[in-house]
Amino acid sequence: MWAFLSTVAVLYIQMMLVMCNPLQVFGVDGVNFSVHVENQTRARDAMSRRQHRVYQLYSRTSGKHVQVLGRKISARGDDGDKYAQLVVEADTFGSQVRIRGKETNFYLCMNRKGKLVGKKASNRSADCVFIEKVLENNYTALMSARYTGWYVGFTKRGRPRRGPHTLPNQQDVHFMKRFPPGEQPDLTPFRFTTVSKRSKKVRAARPR
Repeated sequence: MWAFLSTVAVLYIQMMLVMCNPLQVFGVDGVNFSVHVENQTRARDAMSRRQHRVYQLYSRTSGKHVQVLGRKISARGDDGDKYAQLVVEADTFGSQVRIRGKETNFYLCMNRKGKLVGKKASNRSADCVFIEKVLENNYTALMSARYTGWYVGFTKRGRPRRGPHTLPNQQDVHFMKRFPPGEQPDLTPFRFTTVSKRSKKVRAARPR
């Protein structure tokens, strides 16, 4: 009888611990929170303010910048080339972006065959959505949000590679973000204000 009551008491205590601290259940069961993060990343975010940034994408392989030349895409642009200035639109909780040529107003897209193409700005196809990934070597990779595992990539001659032939560890898919000439951010060092006892007395003495 006492053994039965002890078993019941142990079960009751365990149930109370689970109810009071559900994180213990997650730790025991090994719940993968990356799935939740990925789902939130893919979800559209209508509440936040949409961000528009302008920068260039320097290709690690071609040594040039990505260009949106209308329907044609290449990585042969020089620093400051008008076709290499890209408007990056981010409107999700995570890192999903649309990349549009500032000069041509065409979006960088990847079709179902994995080919990089340009589409008009009026086109809201999911083919034009990419996920920005910052790699361990500090380069950025752009994976298609529609075709998982397919990346934006270029050859040494600046020609687009097809998505199925790309891998995240290939230099062909590595890019560096660069501001266009004349649009570098203000790097003026921040000045700290030291508050002393004297400054407090001066503030208190000022008429309101």
